[in-house]
Parts: sequence; structure tokens; C-alpha cells
Amino acid sequence: MPDYIRPKIKGGRWFFTVNLMDRHSSLLTDNIAVLREATTKTKRRYPFRINAMVVLPDHLHAVWTLPEDDADFSVRWRLIKSHFSKAMPASDKPSKSRIKRGERGIWQRRFWEHAIRDECDHRRHLEYCYINPVKHGHVQRVRDWPYSSFHRDVRAGLFPEDWAGDFDENAEYGERL
Repeated sequence: MPDYIRPKIKGGRWFFTVNLMDRHSSLLTDNIAVLREATTKTKRRYPFRINAMVVLPDHLHAVWTLPEDDADFSVRWRLIKSHFSKAMPASDKPSKSRIKRGERGIWQRRFWEHAIRDECDHRRHLEYCYINPVKHGHVQRVRDWPYSSFHRDVRAGLFPEDWAGDFDENAEYGERL
């Protein structure tokens, strides 16, 4: 089995993409309360700040900041995935390798991470999170997607409510990842 070496940056800011195994599923949005509870449980045990998060039916994107003395985002994702999976009714037939690893077959094993380099990079990744439901055709306007921290950022005055209201497919919303 490959040994994935992930960067260790204490107090770092990170962008993540986390996918379900079944990319045609709507499990995440159908069970948003369960995902929120899994995230809350994990944050209580291993604190982190959610700078941005958007949950789509089959995947999610997030920007996190870890505590100054902590670099372990992997344990947080493992716990979020585990709490969520344990709350789901057993309806799948996992493979022998998944059974051996104690996996349910709900999530893809890995996730994609990117260390945020600077404020410009941070802003691009926030924008990428928020525009994603529009890019996937779930809504016409960013403000119409309910499973996004965009609404929190609008209330805080960080984004106008009509941000990206006229979606331009050729505009750059964090694509230079």
C-alpha cells in the first residue's frame, strides 16, 4: 500500500475536496444534519476553524485553519467520515479490502488537499467553494444553495448577497488550484 506523505504545517490553512465513493449519490445533502453533527463532534475533540465549506450531493469542498500547534488535518477528516458513516444505515456490501480496513464504502479513501499560500490564494479557494454549486448546475445563483458557509460570510459582510449573481463561465473563481 502506498505511503502518502502529506505536508505538516502547524496552524496552516488548507483547501480540501472530499468525495463519496458513489459520485451519483445525494447522500451528503440528503443527510446534511448528520454531516453537520459529525463535523461538530470532530471539532469538539480536534478544534479547527472552517473558513469556508460547501456541501454538494456527492462531494464537498472546505477551507480550514488548524490551531497554531497542530498540523493533523487527516485525523479530522477520518473522524468526520467515520462519524457520518456510522450514522448511515447499512445498505451496502463492502468489498473484502474495505471490510479488512473497517470501511463502509461510503467515502473515497483519499481526499485532496492544498496548502493555502497567501491571502490571494485564500480568496480564490473561498470563491471556488462558493461557485461550485452553480458550476455543477445545482442552482443559478450562489445565494440559492443552502449547504454553504456563503450565507454566514454574507451576514459577516465578507461577500455581497448577489456575489457572482451573473455567473460567467469564463471567469476565474479559484480554478488556478
